[in-house]
Amino acid sequence: MTPLISPQPLTFWRRGQAVTLDNVPPDRTLLEVLREDLACTGTKEGCGEGDCGACTVVLGEAVGGQLQYKAINSCIRLAHSVQGMAVWTVEDIGAQDDTAAGPPQGGVSPPGGQRPAPAAERGGLHPAQEAMVQCHGSQCGFCTPGFVMSLFSMYQNSQGGQGIDRAQAAADLSGNLCRCTGYRPILDAAQQMGSLPLPAGCKVDEAGVLAALKRLPAATQQNFLRPSTLTSLLQARAAHPQAQVVAGCTDVGLWVTKLHKRFAQVLDVTAAKELRRVETYTHHIAIGAAVSLHQAYAALVTERPQLKTFAQRFAGLPVRNSGTLGGNVANGSPIGDSMPLLIALGASVVLMRWDLRRKAVVHRELRLEDLYTGYRTHVMKADELLCWIKVPRPRADETMKVYKISKRFDDDISAVCLAIRMTLDRGKVSSISIGAGGVAATPVRARQTEAALLGQPWNANTVMATMTVLRDEFQPISDMRASAAYRQAVLGNLLQRFWLEGQGLQAINLESVSMEAMA
Repeated sequence: MTPLISPQPLTFWRRGQAVTLDNVPPDRTLLEVLREDLACTGTKEGCGEGDCGACTVVLGEAVGGQLQYKAINSCIRLAHSVQGMAVWTVEDIGAQDDTAAGPPQGGVSPPGGQRPAPAAERGGLHPAQEAMVQCHGSQCGFCTPGFVMSLFSMYQNSQGGQGIDRAQAAADLSGNLCRCTGYRPILDAAQQMGSLPLPAGCKVDEAGVLAALKRLPAATQQNFLRPSTLTSLLQARAAHPQAQVVAGCTDVGLWVTKLHKRFAQVLDVTAAKELRRVETYTHHIAIGAAVSLHQAYAALVTERPQLKTFAQRFAGLPVRNSGTLGGNVANGSPIGDSMPLLIALGASVVLMRWDLRRKAVVHRELRLEDLYTGYRTHVMKADELLCWIKVPRPRADETMKVYKISKRFDDDISAVCLAIRMTLDRGKVSSISIGAGGVAATPVRARQTEAALLGQPWNANTVMATMTVLRDEFQPISDMRASAAYRQAVLGNLLQRFWLEGQGLQAINLESVSMEAMA
């Protein structure tokens, strides 16, 4: 039975003024609001699942007295999550006056294949738009608004597009797909926009936006609950155990767009200020459940720089900007990439709840691999929330690698994910932890393989013998991403790859391949 959905007001800042919509259901997406309620049809609906980037918009939020810009997928972002923020669509970044309005809907493709008109005749295009015109970065144009908005975010976050190299452009645009241009002209545009003039009408008045955000009304906290403190969040969970919890909504958003689920009440954890921090201690770092995937992986890469490529491959930047590490872990998908890594790192989770009898916060801690009981099921009680992820700091003598096997190198879901952390003592394995994804109903720890390796000499014979143990430890399924036999074969091969890379053989790793050198 469809639940009774009660709407509530939503207010955000756009185009120099507050936008208030009186009746927005708690499960309505930002894309629906923009296209259907505000007629911002430049923002496109492509995949409806955060994969193609055609729906990309940019959010502005006050963080530490500064305006923080994030490109996000509006198709899987719940509209009420942008309460009190600034929103830019592709219609908003060009000059807003009548004489320099720029083309409608952010379109930058010349009609009929004609040469683009000079910039002076086109009006006040933002450098992100102008660069796409000059570099011929658009053909059919459907994906173009999404690319323009990702470029706009890069421009704002890099002091006017300065210092953007090819590698950064490719990484930051990996969440935007294009079927026409082959990406080269779009990457050219990313590098060129910093050299173009910024029309006066395109400059963001950051001080004015920050002041305006302070004046926006607080959310009504009726059916979309977004408490601003940890205590109030836990109290809300205790009072509303039936509410759908979201922590970025990059998976629950799919339940809305693909499964057409409806939610009468939503509890969003991402505003709780205590959970928006990464805290560093002597023996571990603690990542709050509201920390975005992008920020969480930045903290992990600071501790272990070898994780940089894996962090960028986790998902496209718009997904990492919205999604949270806490949400990824609590969701417990067997093909979620964070969990195998965190299991190998020896991470634990802190579960919290509001005790109604004691009128106090209580918590418990357990190893991450002990959180799950089956496919997307866990040991959390109805009134508990996953609040912190504690990750041990690296040992000087550890070797750590994580491997993601997917059909596309960027912006794709893993068929198999394997993470290995090992230390040696006098040539023997003194400690070993292995996390695996895509091979069981839950993210898992390869305990049998660890037992087979512990105390053994780290050599080719040990590796060859243990490859069979790892392949036999799990019974994966066949699906659209890979067959069971392929997954079992890959598991063993990745252990061998870990050994070969440790012996200095790097040519087998895609991280070492330069596409320019192969051209």
